[in-house]
Amino acid sequence: MRLAGEIVWWVLLVYTWMIIIRALSGWLPVRWPRAVRSLLVLVYDLTEPVLSPLRRFIPVIPVGSGMGLDISPMVAIVVIVFLQWLVRELFI
Repeated sequence: MRLAGEIVWWVLLVYTWMIIIRALSGWLPVRWPRAVRSLLVLVYDLTEPVLSPLRRFIPVIPVGSGMGLDISPMVAIVVIVFLQWLVRELFI
């Protein structure tokens, strides 16, 4: 059971980093090389199923003229950290 808990904990950690990479890449106005773009598309495709439902319940915070702050990645990370703690307590 301990091994399964470790694997789940590490998968959640990798997913957390994918959400962070997605958020940071959205802030940077960079024209990414083709290989990086392919990786970012994969990250977007893997994180969208979690972030999209959160966006339905969490409104975008207006920060300026036509701009908004999407806090759904932060909420997702908080939930994932809680799940990591829960996995650690139950299985490890």
